Amino acid sequence: MKVTLSTQAANDLRRIARFISHDNPARAISFVEELRGTAHRLGELLYGFPLVPRYEAYGIRRRSWRGYGILYSVDSDRVFVHRIIGPGQDYDRALRLR
Repeated sequence: MKVTLSTQAANDLRRIARFISHDNPARAISFVEELRGTAHRLGELLYGFPLVPRYEAYGIRRRSWRGYGILYSVDSDRVFVHRIIGPGQDYDRALRLR
């Protein structure tokens, strides 16, 4: 199934790359590519990850990868990645659905 990243999720990836590049520019590129690839593979595992507590009504699920959380939902024709959050980031603040 097709995977679509929201504008916010794409911006999240850019912020993650900038943060990592302060210490290791080469790793920033490869890390973000790995994270992006993990997000795109969600199309193979639609319901393979748990619903986020308090966001079940929205169908928001969380895939963890190396401390980062990929927050996504499954539509009839695509997987939609809402946000990609770092360790310790707040779901409520990132999603702003409530």
